[in-house]
Amino acid sequence: MTVLAIDAGTTGVTALVVSVDGRVEAKGYQEFAQHFPRPGWVEHSPEEIWQATLEAVRAALAAYDGPPVRAVGITNQRETVVLWDRETLGSPRRAIVWQDRRTADICNRLREEGHEARVTELTGLRLDPYFSGTKLRWIAENEPHTWALVEDGRYAVGTVESYLVARMTRGTWHVTDVSNACRTLLFDLADGDWSDELCSLFGVPRAALPELVPSWGHLATTDPGSFLGLELPVAGLAGDQQSALFGQTCFEVGDTKCTYGTGSFVLTNTGPEVVRSEAGLLSTAAWRSPSGEMTYALEGAIFVTGAAVQWLRDGLQVVGSAAETQAIAATVDSTDGVVFVPALAGMGAPHWDPHARGLIVGITRGTTRAHLVRATLEAIAFEVRDVVDTLPAETPLTSLTVDGGAAANDLICQLQADQLGVPVDRPRSVETTGLGAAFLAGLGTGVWSSTEELRATWALDRRFEPTGDRSAADAAHARWRRAVERAKGWAD
Repeated sequence: MTVLAIDAGTTGVTALVVSVDGRVEAKGYQEFAQHFPRPGWVEHSPEEIWQATLEAVRAALAAYDGPPVRAVGITNQRETVVLWDRETLGSPRRAIVWQDRRTADICNRLREEGHEARVTELTGLRLDPYFSGTKLRWIAENEPHTWALVEDGRYAVGTVESYLVARMTRGTWHVTDVSNACRTLLFDLADGDWSDELCSLFGVPRAALPELVPSWGHLATTDPGSFLGLELPVAGLAGDQQSALFGQTCFEVGDTKCTYGTGSFVLTNTGPEVVRSEAGLLSTAAWRSPSGEMTYALEGAIFVTGAAVQWLRDGLQVVGSAAETQAIAATVDSTDGVVFVPALAGMGAPHWDPHARGLIVGITRGTTRAHLVRATLEAIAFEVRDVVDTLPAETPLTSLTVDGGAAANDLICQLQADQLGVPVDRPRSVETTGLGAAFLAGLGTGVWSSTEELRATWALDRRFEPTGDRSAADAAHARWRRAVERAKGWAD
């Protein structure tokens, strides 16, 4: 028995065929374009996301030689806002991406009006351009003709998984799950439902939003004419970070993972209770069972980590590929004092400064590209430490499970262990975001009968133990924190 998983990320779509023992039997991948119409603005073409999805699935199925897949699960970049015509399924505008900073002024205005405390109380989030609600309010204020059709019911509003389900089902289903809904600023975290109060605050008609469904179960059915001839139950939905938490089988309270992707995200399972943080972490929904039981998490969302490596490759062109950064960085023993703060899209947890901008300090005549590349990899470890240092004392970190593309980089994993002072465990498969979607879909269709059965599929690839002098690691982190302070508020 196998399951198809679709991981619709920020820069591309990955499709996996996953077997009952948790192995990836086949894989397809297709990038799509990033659009930057103005500084701080980031957009995607919904149609390009859809075409990339079809290409990735087509490639995975072409590489797979086995029995038909049983179901499809979807995981996605969160907070990105998509509008589409309910009849034609065409989109009237490009999607506004989670990295987009254009709504900083709206956030400031709402904060000055005294709304932030109530928003945080209801959502577990904060007023930041990261989240979907302010993006929708921006469209309402700046594109009134488009928004009028949202209010008239012609255009649907959703995040990427909702859009993909609509395309896969020829518009029959308009659904989402709690892990995506809770990132919109429109979802009451404790009640587990859309909030009329928040919809009113952000000016979003509730009727435009998708129906809330469980994270697994028979949630929709694909239309063969729209989806490569496949008629499958859509049986799992989750935002990418919650999907990775599920894919890492972090089912117990205190289980913690870090996903290194475009950004990096640290999530800790907090069980059936909403745990609040005063230190910059977000309270978030992890998943909801078909019986309605909620599981929550604390999250540290770091906006730019892997994207900084991508910038080295595409923007500065100092590396040819992300894979070669480990070898280049290893040619020097240290950065020789160079610190790179990759605040290329503001700063997320725990600093939360949309006006921060990227900063490289400590450059001398002796600085080489190897020092800059190593500083970039060190920055990833420093950013994760900033988040881990704010985790509740009641659940001390004893190890960190990692996944995502950069987890394949041994140097990053070792730097992370040295900075945290605890072992870093890398699983045999670092495709845990896609695995989480597969696990949810398989759980929803009987491929797996329980989370205990899923946990048995997790296998360790390598454990990285802390090495070296803790005082040296602490001194390097302190230097990083001084650089962070200098990066803050730059765009103000």
